[in-house]
Amino acid sequence: MLDIDGSDGGGQIVRSSLALSMLTDTPVRIENVRGNRPDPGLKHQHRGAVELAAEVGDADVTGAELGATTLTFDPGDVSGGNYETTIGTAGSITLVFDTVLPLATVIDEPLSVTVGGGTDVKWSPSLDYYRRVKLPFLRQCGLQAVIDPARRGFYPTGGGRARLRTAPSTLAPIRATDRGERRHIRIYSVASEHLDDADVAPRQARTVAQELPTEASVTERVSTVATTDSPGSAIVVAATYENGCGGFTAFGERGKPAEEVGSDAAASLRQFDRSGAAIDEHLADQLLLPMAIGGGRISIPRVTDHVESSVELLEQFGIECRVDDVGASTIVSIDEPISGQNKTGSRR
Repeated sequence: MLDIDGSDGGGQIVRSSLALSMLTDTPVRIENVRGNRPDPGLKHQHRGAVELAAEVGDADVTGAELGATTLTFDPGDVSGGNYETTIGTAGSITLVFDTVLPLATVIDEPLSVTVGGGTDVKWSPSLDYYRRVKLPFLRQCGLQAVIDPARRGFYPTGGGRARLRTAPSTLAPIRATDRGERRHIRIYSVASEHLDDADVAPRQARTVAQELPTEASVTERVSTVATTDSPGSAIVVAATYENGCGGFTAFGERGKPAEEVGSDAAASLRQFDRSGAAIDEHLADQLLLPMAIGGGRISIPRVTDHVESSVELLEQFGIECRVDDVGASTIVSIDEPISGQNKTGSRR
């Protein structure tokens, strides 16, 4: 059994460890779960991810309780089919999806996962980021997955619902180092019906369009009003390049004008443009698991804490990840992925 220190990296260490455990058929024991957080141990979102992984991966699990700081996970045969879980709070639906998304490469049948919780909450990929930035990029690399949104969920109540559907996939190496020219900018703004009279969603989108670089042209601008349990808003600016992509998200807060929300997202895009990197810093750590499966080489603006902890985790599973500073960007490479090793489920 592989022992993993979960004190650094937060819930990401739990989710990625579960995914890698199933991908490599390696039992794991995670200790000091979220130990460096003010409230250590498993929270609702993490427990939901563990329960889902246990069901999909036919795993033996101990420690899957709220507040638990030690978790063991011994995977069995991974299988497709239809699964459903509810977080019970505004915990991130997309982060739960991350636990099972890579399994499309080791399952020979479709997988459908429906999760209830938060769709647009801080410290996680928003629903539109996942749908409009992450998944389109991964589909280009061979991972077949889509999201069907059913209901938005904002903090603090949540109440959102979405379904992830995957098909058997073979990942090609992810190559994104020289991003080339910008091709498209798309804006996706959403606000709850509580904010409809104030035109929050259109105001967020309009501000982004006004504050983009002068040479940039918007190819799509969508403003949506959603029925939700809690008031809230979010915006995603999706930028695609010849060989790269970036997504830039901002969330509404009580007392924060819609124009400020839009301005924050536009500022993040301008900063990324100056970096010269091909992949935005938030997508960077999310691509390391797919790269661990199929290999690849990407340029990122900087090594974030999440990238650093993900690299260390991959090395514990025997996957070497090279990080090199090249000019203003950083190159992350995986030359020997697990795609050549024995994998779980029906492909073993």
